[in-house]
Amino acid sequence: MISIASAVSDTSSPRRTGARVCFVALVATGCLLATWTTVEAQGTPTALTLGGAARIASERSASTAAARERSSQADARVAQRRSELLPNLSTSAQVGTRSFNTASLGMDFPSAPGGSPLDPDGEVRGPVRSIDVRARITQQLINVPSVFNWRATATDADAVHYRADAAAETAAERGANAYLRVLRAEARIAAREADSSLAAELLDIAQQQLKAGVGISLDVTRAQSQLADARARLIATRGDRDRGVLQLRHELALADGAPLVIADSLRAPSPNDAMGREDEILRTALASRADFKAARTQSEGARMHARAAAAERLPAVSLYADHGSNGKETDRLLGTYSYGVQVSLPIFDGLRTESRLAEERARQREAEVQALDTRRQVETDVRSAMISVASAREEVAAAQARLVLAEQEVAQARERFRQGVSGNADVITASMSLNSARDLVIDARTSYHLARVALASAQGTTTSLQ
Repeated sequence: MISIASAVSDTSSPRRTGARVCFVALVATGCLLATWTTVEAQGTPTALTLGGAARIASERSASTAAARERSSQADARVAQRRSELLPNLSTSAQVGTRSFNTASLGMDFPSAPGGSPLDPDGEVRGPVRSIDVRARITQQLINVPSVFNWRATATDADAVHYRADAAAETAAERGANAYLRVLRAEARIAAREADSSLAAELLDIAQQQLKAGVGISLDVTRAQSQLADARARLIATRGDRDRGVLQLRHELALADGAPLVIADSLRAPSPNDAMGREDEILRTALASRADFKAARTQSEGARMHARAAAAERLPAVSLYADHGSNGKETDRLLGTYSYGVQVSLPIFDGLRTESRLAEERARQREAEVQALDTRRQVETDVRSAMISVASAREEVAAAQARLVLAEQEVAQARERFRQGVSGNADVITASMSLNSARDLVIDARTSYHLARVALASAQGTTTSLQ
């Protein structure tokens, strides 16, 4: 822009020069705004790490969203139970007519002067018009079962909340595993590209030797077959990578057009990946695992439900007040009311309370068994994951040593082939061994990172992965 303004100032007046500079500035500003708008519309790619994939999956997966809705349902049930302890206010309005049998009133009415006496066996009178408008309020004063049921439902809601956290943790593990599958596919693509480069180099050497008269056509054919095989495996690996990306987008709830940049790679184990002591990891797991918290809370809720069932034998005390107006017509409505204290005590309900108490106690024992089993499962998951991490470390070291030897074998065989000492059969055999060694390293590193994710999941800290 500065060079354009200088060129204009050499051939134009200062006023026209200033106008053109302003015009150029406006055009440049417009271009910048248009570019910024385009970037905003397309979305800026964000580098996605392993920990980022776990956190996004835990927040956005369908299973997490469904679990959160179940948490909302549980909170609504708590509010319903709490409503039993709050004042209950209702109104009613009734307009109608009725007839009645005088004998059903249980009273002998004297006949009116000059009127006919009432039939002692009863007779129909009416219809009588009735208008009644009324309001009623009730309040529980003492209702121990309702209090226990409310507390038990609140405890059940806490368990549902913990299960929602467990669903998020499971979604985080799935997202991290999907991310690692993409990393594995990317590493395999790089390995297949290296295979293709080596096969192309061997083909070039074979063709040069054949042209120089020191090679044979069989070596060229072998090299061409090796190159075709390497390219076919590269195409298949790219398909695996694309399917892995689709699965990753599904786990992260990302649209197909959303930008996605993979930032990590299948690195080797480092000293910073130290696991720590088993007792410390177990304490972390028992303090963090949402499924264990849910099982323990569910056991407490079952105990509260059993107490509520036992409390149904206790009396309940409530207040009530009723006030309204009634009469034949709206111009003559008289106020009536009633109020008092009501005490109810169950005496015999067909053994319903005893049966319900037996059911709730059985459910309590079941919840206690499940909580104990969940604790044991947490300990098993932690120990199993620690074994997997330690084993995967050794596998990576062994695979890396095998890769170094395979590379040396290929280098030696290629040098012998280049000097014409041997054919390319040894090179092809060595390259196939190198391909397997590369895959072995990739699989070992993938197993190591999968074991890291499994250990984090066993501790309930998958979203804390880096």
